Amino acid sequence: MQPHVTHSPARAVVLLSGGLDSAVTLAVAQAQGFTCHAISFDYGQRHRVELDAARRIAAHLRAADHRIIPLDLRLIGGSALTADIDVPKGGASFRGADLQSGDSSSIPITYVPARNLVFLSIALGLAEVVGARDIFIGANAVDYSGYPDCRPAFIESFERTANLATRDGVEGRPFRVRAPLIDLTKADIIRRGHELGVDLSLTTSCYDPDPRGLSCGTCDSCVIRKRGFADAKIADPTRYAGGT
Repeated sequence: MQPHVTHSPARAVVLLSGGLDSAVTLAVAQAQGFTCHAISFDYGQRHRVELDAARRIAAHLRAADHRIIPLDLRLIGGSALTADIDVPKGGASFRGADLQSGDSSSIPITYVPARNLVFLSIALGLAEVVGARDIFIGANAVDYSGYPDCRPAFIESFERTANLATRDGVEGRPFRVRAPLIDLTKADIIRRGHELGVDLSLTTSCYDPDPRGLSCGTCDSCVIRKRGFADAKIADPTRYAGGT
């Protein structure tokens, strides 16, 4: 008689900010059969309401667990999200293409220095502890604000580094860093989330919400989100401060 073998489902660590992209990424990972360990960061961001959204999404999508890591990036500052700097309003820059030529002037002040590098490093540590070989991040290089740590080149480079810097990596148990939305438009991402049954009303994208947690509607992230829903021809469930 052959012994009964129980196969554990593959595990993944998923970065979950509380926004559209990370919520859809979590759903994609689950659809691929992964048991997902969600990780969020309380990094002193002005839009801290995203952590409440992350909790709601993790519960909605039934993540295996959800950890919120305290990490005060206000001690570094340098960003409108972590320092006393106004969030730009009035429209998205959509200047990501300029990054290919190294034009740093295209990177908006909402860029948080080394944020994804730091977040992925901590997610990598968690992956090694829980036995996950895959790390999912909702990075996107199409409809985004031009952040350098959302580009395919960075994701590929971090994966190489992950396998040089960890016990599992050097002992032949390599990690994969997956960015399943990297080349999708925001409309594509919204459609994908809709297909996977994600309640997109639970997500938040605003960089400068009001005291009630309502989205401003005019920061870069809100403008990209609005345009995405319009292009996808799906009703935008976002609660905006001005009602639109």
